[in-house]
Amino acid sequence: MRRLSLVLALLMMPLAVWAVQPDEILADPALEARARAITAELRCVVCQAESIDDSNAEIARDLRILVRERITAGDSDAEVLAFVTDRYGEFVLFRPPFTWRNAALWLSGPLFLVLGGGLAFAFIRRRSTTATPSRPPLTPEERARLEALTNE
Repeated sequence: MRRLSLVLALLMMPLAVWAVQPDEILADPALEARARAITAELRCVVCQAESIDDSNAEIARDLRILVRERITAGDSDAEVLAFVTDRYGEFVLFRPPFTWRNAALWLSGPLFLVLGGGLAFAFIRRRSTTATPSRPPLTPEERARLEALTNE
C-alpha cells in the first residue's frame, strides 16, 4: 500500500509544476511564447522564489491573465513589464534594473567578493612571510644520540 501511494505521489508531482492552466493559453503561438517569456521574468508575490509561470497561487494566475490581456491589447514586452512593475513594484522582477535605489543590492555581491579575496590574499601572504621559529642547535649529547640512531 505504501509503494502504491509513493508511485501515485511521484506521478502527480509533475502536474504541480505546470501552473499555467489551459484556459489561460493564447491561441496565437507567437503571442503565447511572448507571454511565457514575460511571465518567466516575473516573481510570484506569494511564493517569492517562483516565477508566476510556475506558481499555483491565485495572484500568480491573475498576473498571468493580466500579462496575456496586455499582450493581446497590443502592448510591447517592455510596456507589459512596466505596467506590472508600476502596480507591484520592482520586487516582482527577477532581474530588476540597476538604479540608485537598489545600487547597494547590486554592488554588495561584488564588493564582498573583492573584500573576501583581499582578506584571503592578506592572510596567505602574512602566513607565508611569517618567520618560522628557529630551533636551538643540538647539544653535543643530542647530536651523538642522533648519529647513533641513524647509523644503526
